[in-house]
Amino acid sequence: MDIKYDVLHQLNAPTLLEVVEITNFLHQHLGKYRDDKESIQACLEYAFSKSAGTGGFAVLAKLEGRIVGATVVNTTGMKGYIPSNTLVYIATAEDLRGRGIASTLLNKVQKICKGGIALHVEPDNPAKHLYEKLGFRHKYLEMRFEN
Repeated sequence: MDIKYDVLHQLNAPTLLEVVEITNFLHQHLGKYRDDKESIQACLEYAFSKSAGTGGFAVLAKLEGRIVGATVVNTTGMKGYIPSNTLVYIATAEDLRGRGIASTLLNKVQKICKGGIALHVEPDNPAKHLYEKLGFRHKYLEMRFEN
């Protein structure tokens, strides 16, 4: 299996058509852990924006031109007290899970990021074990107030 990995960032941002393709892939393959398409697209736009205080990148795994894995990282602009990066989305095509694509995506993210990486994961998400295997640790219990 000859999977190619591409890093997309502010200097080589994807076209709008590619953003829609990535959005649709993530929306489909995140399954029950997914956000709505508008939120996914907003995350991608933040990652590729050239506006001050925004940024990040995406890593795509492609097999014969088809997206089979994707991750999106947003930079926080903070250092020390909050991790500098937030891994917002990661997904692998359902038909190719268990073949190391997610591990490779995460390894690439860890090499690219400068500073710490935070992520949110549901307690019942099987990916939690992969994150722990790759060195992610529980630091806080997140609490939110929404109004």
